[in-house]
Amino acid sequence: MPETLIGFIIWVSGRHQIWIALGAVLLFIADTVPLEVQRRLVNSAVKGGDLYVVLTLAIAFAALTLLQGLIKIGLNLYRNWIGESAVRWLRNEISHVAQRPDSVLPSGKAGGVEIAIVVAEVDPIGGFVGASLSDPILQIGILLSVFGYLTYLQPLMALVGILVFLPQCFLVPLLQGAINRRVGARIWVLRKISVMLVDTVERDEKTNHSQSRRVDQVFRLNMSIYRLKFALNFAMNWLNSLGTAIILGIGGYLVVQGQTEIGTVVAFVSGLAKINDPWSDLVNWYRDYRVIQARYRLVATAMRSAERS
Repeated sequence: MPETLIGFIIWVSGRHQIWIALGAVLLFIADTVPLEVQRRLVNSAVKGGDLYVVLTLAIAFAALTLLQGLIKIGLNLYRNWIGESAVRWLRNEISHVAQRPDSVLPSGKAGGVEIAIVVAEVDPIGGFVGASLSDPILQIGILLSVFGYLTYLQPLMALVGILVFLPQCFLVPLLQGAINRRVGARIWVLRKISVMLVDTVERDEKTNHSQSRRVDQVFRLNMSIYRLKFALNFAMNWLNSLGTAIILGIGGYLVVQGQTEIGTVVAFVSGLAKINDPWSDLVNWYRDYRVIQARYRLVATAMRSAERS
């Protein structure tokens, strides 16, 4: 079993990751094209254009969104199949190792708890395998393609959009690192609690006090994680809303001055809305990656220990 999470992902699904990456590229292209169709539709309607052109653009927009939805369904099914395949392999491997006569897994109730803890980590690891490559490719692709298109339309407003996202590039790693450290500490404390609940036959006052302190520690860690997570979400949402307000102000001024079209402003607002979700998803992916790394280390260490004889 590979020592690292990345090594395991490549080992268990390398060929499929190539195809799912191509699907992600196709999806972010399909996600960007409707912005241009929307811009032309609005400009044509505002300028009193031909009704046939307006209807054609409306049908094209609907067809593109349908195509985008179908690609997304196929991509989601494929990556969930990859994830479930990884989960199945891990479960079979754990079962095989645990049943070996020369296995060095702990015996008794404590050993059962350790095996149960390892098995509980399998589902999130497998689920991450399916989205490990396609998610960052898709989200980064959407960010780059939308920003590229907006820069082509109106460089000044695109620059404002980039400046709004710059603080998040520094804020997210800072707060996310603090969250990850607390998540790792919480996992360690919870395992200690689980093992002691089963392994302790005769409990004395000192043991009960230790368990109580660990439970309180988990509570404090959880509340600390919530505070950091909600602070991060608030900062991201506020900066995104600030960007939209600035774009509307600058765009409205440029429209009044005759330097841009209403359709361009609409495309920018829609583009910023499209960027918000990929950016949040990318942050969530990074958060999950760091947590799954810790979980995979637990499984890999337990498996390697059990295989030594």
